[in-house]
Amino acid sequence: MKTPRAWQRMLSGRRLDLLDPTPVDIEVADIAHGLAFVARWNGQTLGDYAYSVAEHSLLVEQIFARQQPAAPAKWRLAALLHDAPEYVIGDMISPVKSAVGPAYGELDARLTAAIHLRFGLPAQLPVKVKRQIKAADRVSAWLEAVQIAGFSQVEADKFFGKQDTELVGTLTIALRPPVAVRQDYTDRHAALLKEM
Repeated sequence: MKTPRAWQRMLSGRRLDLLDPTPVDIEVADIAHGLAFVARWNGQTLGDYAYSVAEHSLLVEQIFARQQPAAPAKWRLAALLHDAPEYVIGDMISPVKSAVGPAYGELDARLTAAIHLRFGLPAQLPVKVKRQIKAADRVSAWLEAVQIAGFSQVEADKFFGKQDTELVGTLTIALRPPVAVRQDYTDRHAALLKEM
């Protein structure tokens, strides 16, 4: 019986083994490209362009930096990379993740560890930092829900928690072409690496 293929060829030429990913097979260009073309909310958002995981990641890093102004560049980089595994496994909405079960989380954790090591971060983030990034992620999800995904504020509060009105009042989601988002993601990644 033939073993199913568990690797993906990247545009950089790298061959990423999803079952045993290694840092040497991770390239930011592949991450930025993949995330710029992966739609959040299963594509169910307003606008002429899909709201990409790359755009979401840029917003989460921005929110994290506002919420944690003293955070070092390495934790801001971790915020930018928080959904990086989705460049190969896609963005599954929470109900699908629940249906798939723990296997999804295990795959995500393996990919996250390899990505972190590739860019000089610990394989597993400190719990406090992970919580802070998750808090920024919830703010982003709330903004996305209200501004582009058709949720009322009451619904968004129920699913993502009430947010700081001063913070969310200063942030507006703009949908852009994937190539522009890809470039901004790559540039932000480079800037944060330079600060580390």
